[in-house]
Amino acid sequence: MNKITIEIDSKWQRVAHSPLYFIVATLQGVAITFAPLFLYWCGKGTFHKGYEWLVVPACFALIFFVPLFYYRLGGAVIKELRKK
Repeated sequence: MNKITIEIDSKWQRVAHSPLYFIVATLQGVAITFAPLFLYWCGKGTFHKGYEWLVVPACFALIFFVPLFYYRLGGAVIKELRKK
């Protein structure tokens, strides 16, 4: 097995060491488990009445934006790997 050192932009280093990364990592669990469940409950009409207007867009935003963060970070790493 070979060892490879990757240099990425300092912006991603700051993001990985910031509290933002902890928040996104926490939201990852919510996006995977609870967001689809809340969407299911809202579709059945069993979620708290009157909150669907807030819950449904928030769930879709979590499902869409959390992986987008990781795709961008992974893209920067893969770009550097391909240079080597």
